[in-house]
Amino acid sequence: MRVYEPLMPFVDTDSLRVIERLPGWYGRYFHSSSMTFAHYEFIQGSSIHEHSHPEEEVYEVINGELEVTIDGVAQIARPGFVAIIPPGVKHSVKALTDGRAIIIDHPVRPEFQS
Repeated sequence: MRVYEPLMPFVDTDSLRVIERLPGWYGRYFHSSSMTFAHYEFIQGSSIHEHSHPEEEVYEVINGELEVTIDGVAQIARPGFVAIIPPGVKHSVKALTDGRAIIIDHPVRPEFQS
């Protein structure tokens, strides 16, 4: 397993390259030594298909609304709401509006290169 070193003690997320990971999901990615951070802008109607992965994942909605389904239970996530997805649990996401969210994974997701 590759160990990721932090880019530096401070990261200017606005300077990171934007990657359209899935249609309507525009992310900027960076890693600490043990976590992956994704700053997303999402477009209304876009979605993340049902999937699971070995990392724990946390969604924090900055603005807008997401329908987050975790293990078959759907909830509307909006600013002030955090969704915590345990490792290995199936989940999916649908953007109900345009917006922004920060998604954090632990441990590092090696497939999310900046």
